[in-house]
Amino acid sequence: MGKLVFHGHACTEIVSADGTRILIDPFLTENPSAVVGPEHFHDRLDYLLLTHGHFDHVADAWSLLAETGAQLIATFELVSYAAEKQGHENGHGMNVGGGFDFPFGRDKLTPAVHTASLNAEGGAGYASTPHGFLLDIDGTRIYHAGDTALIKDMELLEGQVDLALLPIGDNYTMGPEDAARAVDMICPRTVIPIHFDTWPLIAQDTDRFRTLVEPRAEVVVLSAGEAWEFQNARS
Repeated sequence: MGKLVFHGHACTEIVSADGTRILIDPFLTENPSAVVGPEHFHDRLDYLLLTHGHFDHVADAWSLLAETGAQLIATFELVSYAAEKQGHENGHGMNVGGGFDFPFGRDKLTPAVHTASLNAEGGAGYASTPHGFLLDIDGTRIYHAGDTALIKDMELLEGQVDLALLPIGDNYTMGPEDAARAVDMICPRTVIPIHFDTWPLIAQDTDRFRTLVEPRAEVVVLSAGEAWEFQNARS
């Protein structure tokens, strides 16, 4: 049985059935909603995934890579930055539309519409296209949309997703109404809202989001530190 742990904002941990530990968009130290810090992952972190380079998605990435030696999975530009500016050579560069079979399962980069720059020292020239992740882990297909607007490309995922992590904060990403329309396009079994309530500007009523979505899909609202277990959803 696998486990997904929400750490606030868009920071998401996935632990596979064999104990492989994956972290997406590590924003912990300056995250007002996080209940753990980067040291929580110092004992083991196998893979670190980045959707784009904004500070609220990469803030703890470079220190975690240095401490744990985890493999970085991100766009070619962000992996190049890690190697050339941070001295972290354990990276796998990808691009939107491409997929790869990793030891933990398959990962495919999906389109997202958002702005991007690399908010890190020496990051000029390493901007890359924002994206999401489509992950096949332990018989479950997980879609982490990243920071995005509602896009018609989501229709291509119809019926292919078991768990969708969708931003609902509005202002910087799609809001609850557009996220609910995304559910109609994707038709996942379960939806976990992300990228909301970190600051007043993106505060949202998750009960209202639930009424917009259910019963078409189950809405699971996780507080920072809470977990959701998954097992062979596609069997």
